[in-house]
Amino acid sequence: MNLKEKLMSELKDSMKQGNKSKVSVIRLLLSSIKNKEIDKMGELSDGDMMTILSQAAKIRREAIEGFEKGNRDDLVKKEKEELEIIGTYLPVQISEERLREIVKEVILEVSATSAKDIGKVMKALMPKIRGQADGKVVNKIVQQALENQQ
Repeated sequence: MNLKEKLMSELKDSMKQGNKSKVSVIRLLLSSIKNKEIDKMGELSDGDMMTILSQAAKIRREAIEGFEKGNRDDLVKKEKEELEIIGTYLPVQISEERLREIVKEVILEVSATSAKDIGKVMKALMPKIRGQADGKVVNKIVQQALENQQ
């Protein structure tokens, strides 16, 4: 069962259970997947669907940050609930320790020597950890690793 089929199944179950927030989130995810399929004019791979889910999670994290600054606890709660639902479909997040190891490996692979090579490192790294780590955190770790090399 691919991710899209799993989402469809979960949507039916959530509708039967009357879980309105889960129904809403899953519909939004399925809509995003469908729009991407229309753009691509074909079926998406699970990797492409994971990218869509990762983007949806990132949007929620950024919204939570903004709502916290604006003292909107009601919206923070709603966004956290949605993020939790999306998180159930994402792969388990890599620990920071493991992420640092992967970053070191990739730096060696691409022969990066300075902060100028951050783009090269990120380009090689992101497909390996798709959906398993937040891009901001990855970028920060890559920058630190490249600065420590100098």
